[in-house]
This record gives sequence, structure tokens and C-alpha cells, in this order.
Amino acid sequence: MSNPRVPYEYFHDRAGLAPLEGASILVHVVVNVEHWPFDEPMPRTVLTPPHGKESLPDVPNFAWAEYGMRCGLPRMVRALRSRSLPASTSCNASVLDVYPRAAQAMLEAGWEFIGHGMHQRSLHTAVSEAETITAALDKLGAFTGRRPTGWLSPGLRETGQTLEHLRAAGVEHVFDWCLDDLPCWMSTASGPLLSLPYNLELNDSVICAVEKQPSSEFLTRASRTLKLFEREVQADRQPRVLALGLHPHLMGVPHRFGDLEALLDMLMASPLVRFVTGSDIARWYGQQVPAPVTAPGLQQEAA
Repeated sequence: MSNPRVPYEYFHDRAGLAPLEGASILVHVVVNVEHWPFDEPMPRTVLTPPHGKESLPDVPNFAWAEYGMRCGLPRMVRALRSRSLPASTSCNASVLDVYPRAAQAMLEAGWEFIGHGMHQRSLHTAVSEAETITAALDKLGAFTGRRPTGWLSPGLRETGQTLEHLRAAGVEHVFDWCLDDLPCWMSTASGPLLSLPYNLELNDSVICAVEKQPSSEFLTRASRTLKLFEREVQADRQPRVLALGLHPHLMGVPHRFGDLEALLDMLMASPLVRFVTGSDIARWYGQQVPAPVTAPGLQQEAA
């Protein structure tokens, strides 16, 4: 079947957009901050057990992730804050209870909080998906003083009704659909929802943990992406969004961290780049391309 949420559109046929305050490349740094419960199987592993037999607690793989919360995240906060760069955190709501000092550090740094579930578990496992979404957003909102308007599903996994639940909960934009260099309006049974660009190819979880590429690969890909975007935005007169998906236990480790710093400095040196948050992108796009009045595909099906 065709994409039921986002109608296909050839990129060069898209309506022209004005840059954001003179910037044509909008860089969105998203730091995924997660709680992997100690007494449950780890969402991802770096070390397999002897003879392949899983056991709990999974100390080595839990410690792998916990290192990021202890050492990697402070490095990231300092690197971004020292450069006065905005960032977003897709944050499991339970992080506020388990890692309160980390949560406070991100809040003090001015990071924008994005809903990311209660724990690092797929929404498919929730007893009530709607209640899980609402509880996570409420918890983050009570902590930050501003209920998140953005959402990134754990593992980017949705059920067939996730977008309907998100819209009902007040979410205005989502990052699960990595299918364009610009935002897109999505159809839901209860009206339009904005999809903002996120990235699988510039995501340390994919590069480092899944593909197991050399440590320098993230910087290499980012450099090539920037060069292409610089050429394209000047030729097409059409902006691009460059999203970076980061995790403290991956890009926050010592042997990769220098590449992260070099990446930030490289992007800052481009006169076409502006660092933004998800809300910045949504506001910029929504002002130029308002939400459609109806979402005919799914509304007709619902009717």
C-alpha cells in the first residue's frame, strides 16, 4: 500500500521556503536520554553472554548505557553549553526519577524536552498506549514547566494508532518518520500532525551500535552531508534540515567525543547553518506552510 500518513512529494516540486533568519541549513541536535531498567532485558547490547544464554541482571550491557548517563552526558552538556548551542533531548520520563541530576543539568542548559515514552520500551508493549503517552508528557511538563509539543517514539516504533494518541495528547510534531529533508504534514484520523526531519544515517545508534563503523564515521558522514547541503541550498534556493541523533553512551565516550566536538565546530563555521530546536523548525515551517484544513485520507477511512 502507499504511505497512509504522508502523501508522496518529489522534493524539487515542493513549495519554496524562506530561510530562517538568513540560515538555509537548520541543524537540530537531538540527544536521546534513556532509562534502561536494571532488572529487564537491555534494549540493545554491546556484549553477548557466554554460550548465548541471556541472564538478568545484564550487568555489562546495563553498565555500558549507565556510563553514558554518568560521564558521556556531562561531556555533551558542556560541549554544547560552552558553544552556546541549542539542543533538544528526547527523554524517557522515568529519567527524571532515576537520573535527577542529569535531568536538572539538561534543564539548566536550556535544552528542549521531547517526549520519548516513559522507559526505553516500544509503545507496542504498553498496556495502554494512550495512557503511557499522556503520563510521559505530563511528567516532563511538570518538571520543565512546559509540556512537550514534540515526540520521538522509543526505537522510532509506532502502532497503527500512535499518531492519533499523540495528537489527542496535544503533541504537535513527531520525529519518527525519517523520510524527508523538510517537514511534512501528516494525516491522522483527528487532523493534521507535523512530521519533522530526523535521521537514521546521521545517528550514532545506527553508525556505532548497529553498523559498528569506525569511530570517525559519524564525522565523515556529517562533513559530506554538510558539503552537499551547502551546494544544494544555493542551487535550489530551498532550505534543508540537518538532524543529528546522539546518545550519551555512544558519542559521549572518550574515543568518539573529539569527533563530536569537531563536528559541532565544523557546522558552526558554515555561514549557512543555524542551530535550532524542534519547536523552532515547526514554527518556521508552519508559518509558511499552514496545516491543511482536512486530512482526507484517514478521515474518510474513519468515517
